[in-house]
Amino acid sequence: MATENDSFVTKFILVGLTDNSDLQFPLFFLFLAMYIITVLGNSGLLTLIGLNCHLQTPMYFFLFNLSFIDLCYSSVFTPKMLINFISKKNIISYQGCMAQLYFFCFFAISECYVLTSMAYDRYVAICNPLLYNMAMSPKVCSNLIFGSYLMAFSGAMAHTGCMLRLTFCDANTINHYFCDVLPLLQLSCTSTHVNELVVFTVCGINIIVPSLTIFISYGFILCSILQIKSMEGRFKAFSTCSSHIIAVLLFFGSFSFMYLQPSSAGSMNEGKISSFTLM
Repeated sequence: MATENDSFVTKFILVGLTDNSDLQFPLFFLFLAMYIITVLGNSGLLTLIGLNCHLQTPMYFFLFNLSFIDLCYSSVFTPKMLINFISKKNIISYQGCMAQLYFFCFFAISECYVLTSMAYDRYVAICNPLLYNMAMSPKVCSNLIFGSYLMAFSGAMAHTGCMLRLTFCDANTINHYFCDVLPLLQLSCTSTHVNELVVFTVCGINIIVPSLTIFISYGFILCSILQIKSMEGRFKAFSTCSSHIIAVLLFFGSFSFMYLQPSSAGSMNEGKISSFTLM
């Protein structure tokens, strides 16, 4: 029986991380521990920033939003993945799959631009400290976050809208532990040319533009740091950026590896591994 969007598939089966039954329970407890740490860590950070008046600065404002995004992002697929570890049938409904795809795209893209906003904040703080209060006013910070969520909404709607136009006939086994774009495209019994073009365009824009912006920002930051005469001053300036640089390299590196390559069974398995760094 077809659904309203002419898809014959009403449920999908998630392959998960492994079909080895001996690894199911160890992986369940491993990812349960990781998820608890993620929830407690981000929840604690959100509470601390929200209640401490001394942390009401642009840097912590962006960090607050980044923690919120990380908390929501991990909650999109981790609870379902944990259930699948201890369930005999790893099934997700068509509607649930599309909802999971939308929120995954939304929070992933929004994180790209929040990281970019944080790079701009570090650039202003180090390169133009005298203009910091004016350049990073509450209005500017709010506009940067609004723009981040707007880009995320547009990208998520593009991916999900194009996915809804596809027809899924017989194949319904997703080679992943959640409903990602590329594994779903492999199951369609209609042309996916438009979807692949959208994936390449949207992911290209949301990876290249933020990456280039961050790269340029840190180019100016590096020049400013090298002009500092004291070694202690250089170390202090660089230490304020080190954690952000690591987060950027892991996030954008993983996304580039996952989406800016031809889709195949091998790349799907590699994509599962790459996605661990985003959790």
